[in-house]
Formats: sequence, C-alpha cells, structure tokens
Amino acid sequence: MNLFDTIRNTLVPIHKEGYVFVAIFFVVSLILGYFAEPLFWIGLVLTLWCAYFFRDPERVVPQDDDLIVSPADGRISHVAMVVPPVELGLGSEPLLRISVFMNVFNCHVNRSPVRGEVKVIEYRAGQFVNAELDKASSDNERNGLVIESHHGNVGVVQIAGFVARRIVCWVKPGEPLNAGERFGLIRFGSRLDVFVPNGGQARVSIGQLAIAGETVLAEFGSTKGPSLGRRS
Repeated sequence: MNLFDTIRNTLVPIHKEGYVFVAIFFVVSLILGYFAEPLFWIGLVLTLWCAYFFRDPERVVPQDDDLIVSPADGRISHVAMVVPPVELGLGSEPLLRISVFMNVFNCHVNRSPVRGEVKVIEYRAGQFVNAELDKASSDNERNGLVIESHHGNVGVVQIAGFVARRIVCWVKPGEPLNAGERFGLIRFGSRLDVFVPNGGQARVSIGQLAIAGETVLAEFGSTKGPSLGRRS
C-alpha cells in the first residue's frame, strides 16, 4: 500500500446531503474573515465540524437474518418493552424497543437494521424536546418505517431532537433493503428507536456505544436469554 492509498483509506467520504451545508459554512467563514481574521478561523473550525458531521464511512455488516444491527451510531439510551407508535401498525402489545441516541458528534447516516422490504413509512409532526428523554418517542417529530423481515415486521423510528430540524428518508414503500443499507439521516442530534418482533433477545445494554450496521442490537433463535452488561 502506497502513501496515496493510505491517505485515501484514512479520509472518510462526506455524504452528498452535507455538501451544501459544508459550502455554506465555508462561505460564511470567508465573509466573517473579511471583517475580522479570528472569525475566519472560528468559521473554518465549524466548517470542518460540519464536514465531520456528514461523514459516511463504510461498515462491515453481519450477514445473518437472525441478527438486528444498529441503525445509527450513538449510545444505547433505552432497552425496554414499549407499545409501538400506532401509525406503525405493529399492534397494541408491548414490543422490545431499543433506542440509540446520537449526539452532534456521531455519524448521522441511518442504516437498515435488517434485510427485508419496506412496508410502511409514516411521518408525524411534533415537538423538538431532548431526544434522550423517553417522552421524545411520542412527542417529537418522527418518521417511522416498518420493514418486513425474516422474523416479522421490524419498526424503525427516526426521531428529531432538540437541535435536529430535518429528518431525511430516501426509501419508499415496496423497496427492498439489505441489512446495513443506508436509508436516511437526521441533521444535528437525534435518536432512532428499533421495535423488535417477538422472539428477539436484546444483545446490548444501556450506556453501550453502538456502530451503525455493525453492532448487534438483538438476536433471534438464541437460547442464551437476555444479555446483561455492567460498567467497569
């Protein structure tokens, strides 16, 4: 591997959704720098942060229909049995919900947690309270997907947060998705909820860091029972 290959493999590509924001940040930096040089350097730092926010790295996705992988980078904030949002049509009985909270430094490209077909996409307007709060699942602006998988319908809900003001989803009902395939993003801090069909066992604990497309959130067909964790 030569120096060029090393640099190319080190640099993480920026998702096309971020191009316009990076350009705006840079232009504003130039304008501010015209009036005061220190403001240019502050703007340049913010421009680099914007490019970092919209990064879109490659991921190595487990190829196993018995696994549900994380749809987002971030921290596991909730693992509990919860009644899913009514618009998803997943019934009125509690399902295992695993939530991944993304701060403004996490990669915000969202990936499918399973292989399957998109059956439902439902958008709901709402508030913009802290996405880490449990009530954000019902109160905040959100976009829900239902993916028909090998083990039943999996719900994935993109939830806007206190800073987030834009949910992007570029798939449509009827489209197939592979596990780990990109389907959307949320701009500037947010959360994703995954509703696991009956029979799935959690494989993460609250506080654990998750990597989109790689970290296994839940597993089917295992006799090991729920996974437990502790801080150390």
